[in-house]
Amino acid sequence: MKISTLKYFMKDAFNSLKRNITVSSASIATVAATLFILGIFMLTLLNVNQGIVSVESQVEVKIFLKDDITTAQKKELETKVKAVAGVTAVTYESKEQALANFKEQLGDQNQSLVEGLEKDNPMPSSYIVKVNEPNTITAVVQAVKDKAYILSIKDGREIVNKIISITNTIKWVGSAIFLILIGVSLFLIGNTIKIIVYSRRREIGIMKYIGATDWFIRWPFIIEGVVLGVVGALIADGILFYAYKVVFAKVTTGLLMMQLVPVSYVYTYILGLFVLAGALIGAIGSAISIRKFLAV
Repeated sequence: MKISTLKYFMKDAFNSLKRNITVSSASIATVAATLFILGIFMLTLLNVNQGIVSVESQVEVKIFLKDDITTAQKKELETKVKAVAGVTAVTYESKEQALANFKEQLGDQNQSLVEGLEKDNPMPSSYIVKVNEPNTITAVVQAVKDKAYILSIKDGREIVNKIISITNTIKWVGSAIFLILIGVSLFLIGNTIKIIVYSRRREIGIMKYIGATDWFIRWPFIIEGVVLGVVGALIADGILFYAYKVVFAKVTTGLLMMQLVPVSYVYTYILGLFVLAGALIGAIGSAISIRKFLAV
């Protein structure tokens, strides 16, 4: 394509946008809304997935022991647990250590609740087993669950499963809403281009009569659709950036232990994705709309 031809297409597209500013603005707003909602779901999923990874790394099995367990039984249990593939660490916690940890968790203000427990310590001793992934927990439990000297076994699989279930729900709901909004965006951009093409139908007829190819006629409208999509994408990313910046500041201040996806992710990664998606939405919407008018 010659530079002079490209300049003609660009000039024609921008002139058309100026002449139809109202319908063009509606299309831009729809694309922006679509991509903004997509961005919200993307950031939500990224942060939830990051939370899952964080939780999974902290998942452990706690095997509580009966008070009458013997040294030989402890050694047997420890050997069995360490033999399970995926176990990264096995730590013994005595009754005294368990009570001390419990006191620490209660804090200084609630120490009165545990006064006198040293004489008749109700806390059981235990083995704390760390694993490389949540699936290993099942193997650990299966290896030791039938031992008579085990009081109970506690693990964090239920929490991880709940988080994964919530994540899957967000994915399905987000995908459904995004597909609906994509359809609305295509419809509005398509109608915008239809209105513009209809107003210029005589001009198109003359161009075809003097030998202009379909693609020569089509390109300005496709460029116009791409511009609508890209402008909508830039607006969506700008709004998403400032909205997420506010949420990020509030969440990280209130929950020090929770690490969110950095704000810079919005303009380093999501921006490029938005621009590409906006351009595709605009181009597809335009191409579909102009097709029947080329049969003039």
